Amino acid sequence: MWLHTELPLPRLPARHGTRSVCPSPGDRDGAGSGCELPELSLAPPHQPPQVGFEKKSKAKPNGKKPAAEEKKVYLEPEYAKSRIADCELKELVLLPREVDLNEWLASNTTTFFHHVNLQYSTISEFCTGDACQTMAVCNTQYYWYDERGKKVKCTAPQYVDFVMSSVQKLVTDEDVFPTKYGREFPSSFESLVKKICRYLFHVLAHIYSSHFKETLALELHGHLNTLYVHFILFAREFNLLDPKETAIMDDLTEVLCSGGGPGGGGASGGGTGAQNHVKER
Repeated sequence: MWLHTELPLPRLPARHGTRSVCPSPGDRDGAGSGCELPELSLAPPHQPPQVGFEKKSKAKPNGKKPAAEEKKVYLEPEYAKSRIADCELKELVLLPREVDLNEWLASNTTTFFHHVNLQYSTISEFCTGDACQTMAVCNTQYYWYDERGKKVKCTAPQYVDFVMSSVQKLVTDEDVFPTKYGREFPSSFESLVKKICRYLFHVLAHIYSSHFKETLALELHGHLNTLYVHFILFAREFNLLDPKETAIMDDLTEVLCSGGGPGGGGASGGGTGAQNHVKER
């Protein structure tokens, strides 16, 4: 069983008219109902669905060069330095003495899921099928793979729905995230946590890439920056994300985690030169 330890990230201020993709699990013992999305799981080990990556062409079909890439507002110093916590996040992610590793991974992973879900809900009214026709981050497009391994091209809100419903199903499954005394974590637990972190990273990257201006207008960029830094530092500490996976946002990670701002913890794990070198798999 795992100990539920809330991370010191305050809740975002409520906004009228925003929606949550999935109901917040809260107490996981009784949660899990209310998501009526396709039952896509992250896991059986014998046939794990994966997320595919495809690099968009840098040339248009007519042979003309694409328009210049839009300026990345989230990299501007006045916005990148914004945080909601002054604590040292690099120390906060360390495994406490006498705490089981799986317990620590379970507690933090569940909490990150809640916060990413909440952060996305603040801009979900802007992330529509018309505005975000593909799940894109910079010049990279993500696909969903269903339980049969079939690649599904979907809009960004559909992709996020698939992510949130799948992760919700996992974190409320007693066989995967046990809460009862005497229950053991499955042998595949760490690999499942890595998959969850990969999906959550996609959602965070999409918010920055496609909805940072809305986040800025709502004055929630400090919340987003703090969440991103905390998440990346935790993933690095326990090797939960492949550097190739996060390379697309290396410029942001370098700015936020270089130690120049509150909670920064050094920019190990990839350089900006590897940005966008993500192949389909």
